[in-house]
Amino acid sequence: MKLSAYPIGKRLAPISLMLIGLGLSNAVFAATLQVAAGASLQQAINTAAPGDVLHLAPGDYPGNIVIDKPLVLEGPADRSAFIIGERKGRSVWVQAPDVTVRSLTVKNSGLSLSDMDAGIFLDKPAHNALIENNNVYDNSVGVYVWGPHNALVQGNHIVGNTELRLAERGNGVTLWNTPGSRVIGNDISQGRDGVFVNTSKRNAFINNRFSHLRYAVHYMYANDSEVSGNVSVGNDIAYAIMFSHRLIVKDNIAVRSRDQGLMLNYANDSNIEGNVVIGGEKCVFIYNANSNKFDNNHFEACDMGIHFTAGSEGNEMANNAFVNNQNQVKYVGTRYLDWSKNGRGNYWSDNSAFDLNGDGIADTAYRPNDVIDQVVWRAPAARVLLNSPAVSIVRWAQSQFPAILPGGVIDSAPLMKAPQPPALKKYKEFE
Repeated sequence: MKLSAYPIGKRLAPISLMLIGLGLSNAVFAATLQVAAGASLQQAINTAAPGDVLHLAPGDYPGNIVIDKPLVLEGPADRSAFIIGERKGRSVWVQAPDVTVRSLTVKNSGLSLSDMDAGIFLDKPAHNALIENNNVYDNSVGVYVWGPHNALVQGNHIVGNTELRLAERGNGVTLWNTPGSRVIGNDISQGRDGVFVNTSKRNAFINNRFSHLRYAVHYMYANDSEVSGNVSVGNDIAYAIMFSHRLIVKDNIAVRSRDQGLMLNYANDSNIEGNVVIGGEKCVFIYNANSNKFDNNHFEACDMGIHFTAGSEGNEMANNAFVNNQNQVKYVGTRYLDWSKNGRGNYWSDNSAFDLNGDGIADTAYRPNDVIDQVVWRAPAARVLLNSPAVSIVRWAQSQFPAILPGGVIDSAPLMKAPQPPALKKYKEFE
């Protein structure tokens, strides 16, 4: 390690004495220390003063370092400084506030989920940490945010250990009890979940890209937070929002999700707006989620557009587009739910309707389901009868006498044209 001007320990001695006399902190005069490849990074950290910048030259550095004071640890812009862990424990362990880890490649942590092994571990005192523009490869959890306030994980490329089975891998970013923390603009793949957050609040997960994961965002007991502008491609479930209140879920894209694009399980009093879900078994699954507002979303090419169940109450569903789903809606219930608001409903691609006055609203209501659908949902074996004359007669009778239709979803003001949320244009550009 080299330092221009002064040796470590003496470089600021005259200034320090002056500052002591003035009652000022010598941290104002933080130094930039050049660290040569192969040097002991832990020794450089131990010797540095709070606030110093450690600039790492390209090359390899032994990992399992502990940062216990405010420092900036940075490498070249091309991330050619490698911190290589011991394949046990944490490659970088931050135990102090106001630490920045920037433009490094961090790899080779331990692989124990129970021991919370991670490439970069932000411990409870690590408030205001900034983890940005790093490559975080071949670790258990990529970045573990365990209790600090207002951490920012931004612009990192995080790839999990592909030799492990999916259930054995760690998450790209794990957050626990970390109010005000944000995960922005990262590319996360080959882990278990992209972002997993538990028991936190006032968090933001914005403009990340997720692929080859179980869940892109897995969200539990995290109130007053935001999930927006993210892109999920080819994951099992894109956005699993669970047991949380007062959320903003906005302008996200989910493409080719195996199971569900958007899943709400006891997520309440939230705004679900401008999201685009294309392809998968279910575009949306709503389970015991209440008093949410669904507006300007686009659900396309799924086996089921939306599965709505388990007593979900008070949800508003208007100004959305249901396009070319095999079944637009599955609602197993006897109550009537009108999916429109203030004279505007949703767009349904299979709705053959007229608009004689040209106001953009169809002249007749739309019902996505009928008696036969209800029978098949309750008794799947009845599918063998779908092409029988008896079923045709029942469906003809329903069309002639709407009063015999069962309870369920009705759109009293269906739209003639599909809304175009901004995320739909973004999807078309990257596809």
